[in-house]
Amino acid sequence: MQLQRALRLHSDFGTERKDAVAFVGAGGKTTAMFRLARELAAPSVVVAATTHLGAWQIPLADRHVIAESAGEIREIPAGVTLVTGRVEGDRTQSVSASVLSWLREEAQSRGIPLLIEADGARQKPLKAPAAHELPIPDFAETVVVVAGLSRLGKPITEESVFRAEKFRELSGAAEGESVTPEILRRVLAHPEGGLKNIPTRARKIVLLNQADTPELQSVGGKLARELLASFDAAIVGSAQRGDFHAFERTAGSILAAGESTRFGQPKQLLDWKGEPFVRRIAETALGAGLAPVVVVTGSNAEAVENAVRGLDVKIVRNAAWQSGQASSIVAGVASLPENIGGCLFLLADQPQVGTEIIHALTESHARNLSPVIAPLVMEERRANPVLFDRVTFADLLQLKGDVGGRAIFHKYKVDYLPWHNETLLLDIDTPEDYERLRRL
Repeated sequence: MQLQRALRLHSDFGTERKDAVAFVGAGGKTTAMFRLARELAAPSVVVAATTHLGAWQIPLADRHVIAESAGEIREIPAGVTLVTGRVEGDRTQSVSASVLSWLREEAQSRGIPLLIEADGARQKPLKAPAAHELPIPDFAETVVVVAGLSRLGKPITEESVFRAEKFRELSGAAEGESVTPEILRRVLAHPEGGLKNIPTRARKIVLLNQADTPELQSVGGKLARELLASFDAAIVGSAQRGDFHAFERTAGSILAAGESTRFGQPKQLLDWKGEPFVRRIAETALGAGLAPVVVVTGSNAEAVENAVRGLDVKIVRNAAWQSGQASSIVAGVASLPENIGGCLFLLADQPQVGTEIIHALTESHARNLSPVIAPLVMEERRANPVLFDRVTFADLLQLKGDVGGRAIFHKYKVDYLPWHNETLLLDIDTPEDYERLRRL
């Protein structure tokens, strides 16, 4: 997956974003910024720096403009334009506040992305911010905090960590200790570390770069999920190769509002290995890392809500449940926070769904951010649960009547995940179905 897609700057996500994107941190920050610039360069993109760049990095752009005042910039041509202050020795000087302000206004008026390198790291894989570092421009809509995974397992020294003493202080690491994923997580999630100076309204995204081996990709994926407690998204990959995985919060919505007319009693409350269906499903969703987990209730609301009491779930009561399943989908989606990347819908009569399929769907979503991902059983039959990316939410909110999410499949590319467990095809409509499920 390209970096522009991982950052949700890609046109596939509806109206293409023309954000001002600031890059901070260490471990391939400039490489990542120019990687993104190349991906966004049709027709134009502007790159600037409020810190120094190495003179050897100038050729990464198509055109270099030295500007100490806004009046020195005549135009922004096609391709990648790098704007800096004057070149002194082996590095460029930062752009002035007036030049940066002009670039922002010009980029906005022309719909051109503006990428800004907003701090320095002296070419080291990791860093700790200093108190004197300039703030990130307050107009930045997206801030990408970069960290290089190549130093995991290596000692915290000035050789590889810019401001190693401050890094140890923020992480609580002892003298002589090596960089571990937990130590790196503490620094990145610290208000005076990775989160320092980020404008309040900006999207906060951490990029775990230099994941150049399967082992580092695995470690990076685990660390990325942990960092979602502090960031809106976490990306793992290699700016050199241009291959990224995007980790975002995935919600779970349990549709538990139906009356179960055909079955004759509330299916949500049927017993599955000593627990009500709905409780077992909620526990599975929580165990698979979905957050938040929303339980949409309607018919028999109090009994269903009592069945999940004590679990870390959000109850949404659907007053319009009698109008059909669409109202429950709408209620669930409408309750989600803004920084959710996708939502996986679970049916209240499928307690046999396990964490394995949920993990498989969310991992597939991290690889490509597909709009819809659904299991395909026996090479021909679609099954539940289905994961919907946030790009589909506006259409899900328009659903009406007794229809489910498949009503919008025609509008989006659907990725099918081959799955070889036929139990996903079993739902409970009759007492015979329930007996069949209990025999599994």
